[in-house]
Amino acid sequence: MTQRLDRRNAWLCRRVVRGRQDFRPGVALGRPENPPYPAAVNAPPLPFGQATETWFRETFAEPTPVQRRGWAAIAEGAHALLLAPTGSGKTLAAFLWCLDRLSALPPDAPPGVRVLYVSPLKALVHDVERNLRAPLMGIRRTSERLGLPARELRVDVRTGDTPTRDRRAQATRPGDVLVTTPESLYLILSSQARETLRTVQWIVVDEVHALAPTKRGVHLALSLERVARLAAGDPQRIGLSATARPLDEVARYLGGDREVALVDATDAPLLDLEVVVPVADMEHPGELPLAQLEASDGESLLDLDAQPLRRGGIWPHLHGPILELIRAHRSTIVFVNSRLLCERLTQHLNDLAGEELVRAHHGSLSHARRSEVEEQLKAGTLQGIVATSSLELGIDMGAVDLVVLVESPGAVARGLQRAGRAGHQVGETSRVRLFPKYTGDLLEAAAVTRAMQTGELEALRVPRSCLDVLAQQITSLCLERDWPLDDLERLVRRAYPYRELPRSALIGVLDMLSGRYPSDAFSDLRPVLVWDRTHDLLRARRGARMKVVLNPGTIPDRGTYAVHLGEGGPRLGELDEEMVFESRAGETFVLGASTWRIVDVTRDRVLVEPAPGEPGKLPFWHGASPGRPAELGRAIGALLREVLRREADAASAWLEDACRLDALAAKNLIDYVARQREATGVVPTDRELVVERFRDELGDWRVCVLSPLGARVHAPWALALEAQLRRDSDLPTQVLWTDDGIVLRIPEGHEALDLELLFPDPDEVEDLIVEQLQSSALFAGQFRENAARALLLPRRRARARTPLWAQRVRSEQLLTAAAAFPAFPMILETYRECLQDRFDLPALTQTLRQVAHGELRVTEVETRTASPFARGLTFGFVAEFMYQGDAPLAERRAQALTLDRALLRELLGEEELRGLLDPGVLDEVEAELAGTAPSRRCAHPDALHDLL
Repeated sequence: MTQRLDRRNAWLCRRVVRGRQDFRPGVALGRPENPPYPAAVNAPPLPFGQATETWFRETFAEPTPVQRRGWAAIAEGAHALLLAPTGSGKTLAAFLWCLDRLSALPPDAPPGVRVLYVSPLKALVHDVERNLRAPLMGIRRTSERLGLPARELRVDVRTGDTPTRDRRAQATRPGDVLVTTPESLYLILSSQARETLRTVQWIVVDEVHALAPTKRGVHLALSLERVARLAAGDPQRIGLSATARPLDEVARYLGGDREVALVDATDAPLLDLEVVVPVADMEHPGELPLAQLEASDGESLLDLDAQPLRRGGIWPHLHGPILELIRAHRSTIVFVNSRLLCERLTQHLNDLAGEELVRAHHGSLSHARRSEVEEQLKAGTLQGIVATSSLELGIDMGAVDLVVLVESPGAVARGLQRAGRAGHQVGETSRVRLFPKYTGDLLEAAAVTRAMQTGELEALRVPRSCLDVLAQQITSLCLERDWPLDDLERLVRRAYPYRELPRSALIGVLDMLSGRYPSDAFSDLRPVLVWDRTHDLLRARRGARMKVVLNPGTIPDRGTYAVHLGEGGPRLGELDEEMVFESRAGETFVLGASTWRIVDVTRDRVLVEPAPGEPGKLPFWHGASPGRPAELGRAIGALLREVLRREADAASAWLEDACRLDALAAKNLIDYVARQREATGVVPTDRELVVERFRDELGDWRVCVLSPLGARVHAPWALALEAQLRRDSDLPTQVLWTDDGIVLRIPEGHEALDLELLFPDPDEVEDLIVEQLQSSALFAGQFRENAARALLLPRRRARARTPLWAQRVRSEQLLTAAAAFPAFPMILETYRECLQDRFDLPALTQTLRQVAHGELRVTEVETRTASPFARGLTFGFVAEFMYQGDAPLAERRAQALTLDRALLRELLGEEELRGLLDPGVLDEVEAELAGTAPSRRCAHPDALHDLL
């Protein structure tokens, strides 16, 4: 701890010695203010032409470190990864060299895209386009003033929202700069518009850290190799990132097999950070005034002793302090971890304020609604936004001077990314306040804030050899021309994620795409490629282009309903399928802090009308949590150890200093740990695990493995336990995992488990997981998403909604057929993704090995009731199984239809079965099987070949 504090003090001292850089609003992206800066005396020259250098020196005091060092690397022609804190001018560092060179092109230079900018967010794409206007206009006017040739540069924007007419114009008369997203770049490469990319000289990839560890990033890596193959020369790649570790891995992802220069201008983050708990006891927060809405602006929202009181959890106690913080600052972003919480908190804050003080911002709102909210905050007409990760990345939100985090961000890198939205200018301190939701959340928040101050990030990992992404990109590649197999393999292997792709895996993917399935059970899947094995040539079949265009990218289709304002009106957002099934015309709901009444529900839309002032139910969406990283889990264990070795007063002082907890937060955390130690005698740390046994209300045993290591370790551990218990005992157990451990339920009449059964042999654990994985819900869901990415479960029509239950039915049919063939590519890919990307097997194996060698103690305790740490696990267990049979009608129908037909008749009877089946659908299926349906008639030689 002392070393970390000394290191932190050294960083702060360097900041004081250097002094704060003279900056103006907009310096990072180039928005100048008047009057201009005077020319610096004896300033070192910049690697630009006269007009660009003059404009820069008149606009900014001096380059930031990342700009000066980045320009030097870029000027040498090196591929470069620029790392620097948020708001340090990375975007201008990447673009200004390119704009300077473009300005020097002759007026009659042939048209074509020369700078390709790729961002993971649509909002960031539009933000960059707006912020490029100032340097483009400034350099041009400076050139005219100096009597130099001035070339007008154009910037094109291409996203999913770009109108068709604009796309056509971009294909025939492209701008000099194209700003786009990974999915839109893929669609360009899949069309004739790819010809506009032959002139690309520079590729800028923003927020690399957000792309590299995802399949979306893997998809982009292949697209970048395709651009490099199209271009006249290998374009120079420039990556931008604020938070990333390890740097070598990110650089390899950016460059593929190319050398990449690292420009690391990161420093200790400048944070004004505090964890705030507004109550003395989070377990029993007490009572709160009912009439808080009547508090005047000059009156403290918490000073309402004369008003009626209400009982409740901690939520009502958070609203008042958050509202006071928003009102005390110019512009605030409140980050939450779910869309439901985003809508809920927005509604409560506005109700408490008595006005629309904040608005919601999340991915289920339409692009137009999100843009409207962003512009209102920038213009100062809106005081705050409640957002999910939709505002997490480097969007310029103007003068945001406070970030509020409700709940732990779940990872150090995510916390720093969100903190960087405040003080988004060079040298500014980010002001952050974190409000935990419960005591377990407070514990994680303390570990996160401790690591945020020292910049100890979790390591990211680039996924390897993703076969579903490969299948999609190969199909798109074959739309260009016929591909020799060896040429295709060379192109794919240049991308870092595929450098170790086994040739057998590539052949398996090509077999799958060309229709060479190992069983007649796959006959319903139409091939998209023709593989001429005599000449080893691959070409696209008819229909392949439509599949590619309708199913681009890697973001899973959740089967959501679009929400539209009336028939033919604008899109407002989207709702979860299950919520729509439970809603009726005339009901009201809240979306984006506005209330809407349902007018009608069509096949793929919910039509609404405004219902201002009326109460409405909050929408919900289903989504998966990424799980706590093992590094953060170990940090939580280390923090608990630090608290345990101190007396209460010393522990409180340490928590306030090292973890930035306020006094009440420190008290709550110390009390939480003390209650746990009182209940069990021990507390799980990074050096000790606890196995707690107790009987529940029914007399069944609950066995809890208390561990801070996170769900990415606990999930595979639980699967291994299920496999081992099924093999070595006859105990009918149910197992559930969370970030805080594993809980097992053993029915009454059975003895509790032997301790050894809870810790599998580290040399056998992977085999146990593989044995159990395919029967898990996780495997089925992952297989469905992977098959859809590989174009095996494509959308039928453009912009048509495919119900999630229908996707599940089709996926289950495919999985049933494929399960007998372990080498089927999507089976392999699903195993790979679960074992490598979703689980942290190295951390699990290390943990079990430490237990086996006695390096990690295991203490077994028996309690009368669940301890404080175990209560969260048992609550999750109850929540998991409480609604196990509660499925929407359409989903229940789908479940019935996947049963054996004979069994279905036995269960429901002949008449009941007939009621479930649509006669029209039966006729269609019969025609398809007979080959007489219009869609199944042979229209070309390939189809005749398939039929024969």
